[in-house]
Amino acid sequence: MLEAAENSVVAMTTTTKFRNVTVALSTAAVLAAGVGVANAAVTQSAVEAAPALAATAAKQAGWQGITREAVKIDFGQGWVTKGELTYPSGSKGRLPVVVMLHGSGLNDMNQTLPGGKGSTFVPLAQAANRAGYATLRFNKRGVTDVGPVESTDPAQVSPKNQYARIQQDAAAAIRFAAKSPRVDASKIFLLGHSEGTNVAANLAAEPKKYGVPKPAGVIEMGVVGLEIKQLLTLQIYGRLLLQLHDEFDVDADGRLTATEAVNGLTAQPKEVADKFRAVLLAGDKVLPSTDTDGDGQVAIDAEAGPVFRKSTGIDAYPDVPGLDQSVVDYLSDIARFPTVSEALPKFSGPALLLNGENDLQTPARAALAADAAVAAAGNKDHKIVIYPGMAHTMNITPKFTPEFAGPDRKVVTEVQTWLKSHR
Repeated sequence: MLEAAENSVVAMTTTTKFRNVTVALSTAAVLAAGVGVANAAVTQSAVEAAPALAATAAKQAGWQGITREAVKIDFGQGWVTKGELTYPSGSKGRLPVVVMLHGSGLNDMNQTLPGGKGSTFVPLAQAANRAGYATLRFNKRGVTDVGPVESTDPAQVSPKNQYARIQQDAAAAIRFAAKSPRVDASKIFLLGHSEGTNVAANLAAEPKKYGVPKPAGVIEMGVVGLEIKQLLTLQIYGRLLLQLHDEFDVDADGRLTATEAVNGLTAQPKEVADKFRAVLLAGDKVLPSTDTDGDGQVAIDAEAGPVFRKSTGIDAYPDVPGLDQSVVDYLSDIARFPTVSEALPKFSGPALLLNGENDLQTPARAALAADAAVAAAGNKDHKIVIYPGMAHTMNITPKFTPEFAGPDRKVVTEVQTWLKSHR
C-alpha cells in the first residue's frame, strides 16, 4: 500500500505495485495486500543458485516424524498446482485435515515471507501434524514453486474475476483433500490468513454452492471482518493519521506543535520522516499551507487529514493512483462477496479467530466485529484472541514499521491446542 501498506494487503503481494496496496491483504497486503503479506517474486535462476545445503536444511527443519507427500491438484482452466500433504509418520486410518488458505497475492504453499523471514504456514502445518492432523498446503494459481516462483503466463497470474477464481481454486483443493485415502472427509478444517479468512468464511457459509463438504471447523488469522474499501482506506490513508496521533501527539490533544512534529520525526525511517515533514514542517515551524487556521499548530484530522487524502488519492477508490489495474480489478471483485463478519455467522461449526493488536491491514476491531456476529448468530463454539504487540503476520513487531516473521509461538500453540480439543 503506500508506505504503510507496504509492510502488508490482505496480503501478500509479489509486485511492487501490488505491494503498495498493501503489504497485505497481508502484509497482507491487500488482504491483500494482506498477508495477507507482500512477497518478493523469485526467479527460477535465483532458486537454482541458492546454496544446496541451506535449502536442504530449510526443507528438513521441524519435519522430523512427519511424512511429506508431494501432490498435484488440478484447478482447471489449464492450471495444475503443486502441493504437499503432510501427516504424522506411522499414523493409521483416516485423519482430520487442515487445508491452508493464503493471503492475497502470488503465494506459494508455505506462504513464504520476503527477505528470508520464514513462512506463515510451515510452523502451523507442523504443529497440526503433531496434534494428529494431516495438512494440505498448495501453491496458488500462477505460482510454479516455492520461493514463490511466478508463472510467466499472465492469464494464470491475473485471471478474470480473480477473487472468485481464488475461491474456486480453494474449493478444488478441499475436494482433493476429501478424496485422499489419508483423510477423513467429515473432518476438514480450514485455516485462512488475511484474504484466506474471507475465502474460508465464504466456503464454510455455503459449502453446497462451492461443492465442498461442510467444514468441521474454521481458523481465521488476520480477519477480513470489514468491507475491503474500509480496510484499504486504513492501509493507504488512515494509518498516516493514526501514526501522528500515536507517535507525534504527546499531549493527545489532536494538534501538533512544531516541537511535537520535530520530535515525532526523530528515529523514524528516512522515507517516513520525509513524507511527514513535507506535510507538517517548514524548517522548525509548522507548514503554513497545512496550518490553515494559522494558529501555529497542525490539527491532525482537520488540517493534515485533507492533505493526506489528496496526496494518497484515496477518494478515487478503487482507482487509487499507483495501483496496478489488476489490483483495482481484484478490489472490485472481492467487494462482491460477503466479509467474514457477514459469512462466518452462517457457519454453525467451531471457529477460532486470531488477530494482532498492531495489525494495520486487518485491524483487531474487524476480528472483534466478526466474532460478535458469530456469537449473535447463536454459535456457542467460537473463540477470539487478540495478541498485544502482534501485526498482520502474527509476530511481535512495531505497529507502524512492522517486520515480517513467521507466526509467534503463542499463536502456533493456540492453534495446536484448539485443534487437539476439536479432533
